[in-house]
Amino acid sequence: MQPASRFDTTFLHLDALISDLQWRIQMLDADIREEEDKAGNADPGSATYSMLAQTMRTRRDNLRASIALLEDRLPADHAQAA
Repeated sequence: MQPASRFDTTFLHLDALISDLQWRIQMLDADIREEEDKAGNADPGSATYSMLAQTMRTRRDNLRASIALLEDRLPADHAQAA
């Protein structure tokens, strides 16, 4: 059995990081829905929208941007296999 190359382990680490960030997005989505239900307002454009929900939305959007940047670092054939 051949040991994994540094190249392969780098992409395995990127895959793991992307998976973790996607899981965190799912958790944030659930937390946002819960906060919106609690506040009784699911309209981010509303002046009375929960500041906590807005902060979590911003965090979620930043994580999505991070995932996109990380996915750009993966080779095209690797991204298709995932």
